[in-house]
Amino acid sequence: MNAFTIIFLFAVVISYGVEYWLARRQCAYVLAHRDSVPVAFRDSITLEAHQKAADYTLAKAKLGEVDRAVSLAVLMLFTLGGGIDRVAEFWMGFEWPTILTGVTVILSTLLLIQLIDLPISIYMTFDLEDRFGFNRNTPLQYAKDHLLQLALGLAIGGPLLALILWVMGTVGPLWWVLAWAILQSFSILMSWAFPTLIAPLFNKFSPLEDATLRERIEALLGRCGFHSKGIFVMDGSRRSGHGNAYFTGIGNNKRIVFFDTLVNSLSHEELEAVLAHELGHFKRKHVLKMLITSAVISLVGLGLLGWLMGQNWFYEGLGVSQQSNSTALLLFMLAMPSFTLFLQPTMAYFQRKFEFEADDFASVYARPRDLISALVKLYRDNASTLTPDPLYSAFHYSHPPAAIRIANLESKS
Repeated sequence: MNAFTIIFLFAVVISYGVEYWLARRQCAYVLAHRDSVPVAFRDSITLEAHQKAADYTLAKAKLGEVDRAVSLAVLMLFTLGGGIDRVAEFWMGFEWPTILTGVTVILSTLLLIQLIDLPISIYMTFDLEDRFGFNRNTPLQYAKDHLLQLALGLAIGGPLLALILWVMGTVGPLWWVLAWAILQSFSILMSWAFPTLIAPLFNKFSPLEDATLRERIEALLGRCGFHSKGIFVMDGSRRSGHGNAYFTGIGNNKRIVFFDTLVNSLSHEELEAVLAHELGHFKRKHVLKMLITSAVISLVGLGLLGWLMGQNWFYEGLGVSQQSNSTALLLFMLAMPSFTLFLQPTMAYFQRKFEFEADDFASVYARPRDLISALVKLYRDNASTLTPDPLYSAFHYSHPPAAIRIANLESKS
């Protein structure tokens, strides 16, 4: 056991311990407030709906504890337990070209991890979500989705991995700069292609048929100076009772998408307010800011990998004797989350800040009270807890807690 092994184990224990402690706080706080609807929501949320949200939150938290324990076991199995070594040794026995072997090692390891996680995903969908009335998926649809995701991962991820491994092996010490440029270009391409080429493989997107609603939305787009390729309704109800709205794509390939569940539950005024909020993210350049942040983190990460892959202690400290570009990349992907726990609350803070800014934007282009009523319906229909633990939400929530967000909007009325 070298020094890096000790550092790695320390990081894993701290990361797992903090997550466990926060989850326990969340459960205790939600349970303590289960029997009383917060004052701000007593006229709009029934006690029954509030208790359902609390029970749903607690059930997800308990499953999350199992998921974290399994993830910890998987991490130990494939690193210090020698799992990556065993996978690499198996594929190296075929004596294929180096890049093909590397791609196969990475993809097969990731597939094994997904297979280990599969029972939790199945339980989440067909037990937990079903118990609370959200699941509308079928085993056949579930299987089709996963097989399609696997096929896309192989068809798109395989060649991309091969290119990155080629760059790692041929460009020289600064390979990570070119790899970063390739990954950023790929990310931009996928953002452009997703609305029209990838998303329709999983869902049906129909043009918004309600002429009155369409005119209202087009007027909003005109006031905001936003141009899109159309307004679409997605058949989200095929899989879930949860509702949402978003815009996707970049450049001239932007689309506005409403879940059909959302269209069926909100009034025209509320839908307009929700869309105004989503447009606020675009107009306040939140998408661009997050892309830049992601690009900077990616560049720093690849630079760090470029240094680590030349250090013997990096492989030995994480239980790998088969030193190669592919095992270095795998180790980095698996181990780094344990060292980046501190980034979570920082990123969550800025995401919540962006949500406030988008709400402020929506308050100018739509009525705040319409966004408030829409959010209350979404909290109720999605069984979102109104009483999260403040520390847990500060660490994990990308959106402000319900009471704080509603209070901010009421100040705009």
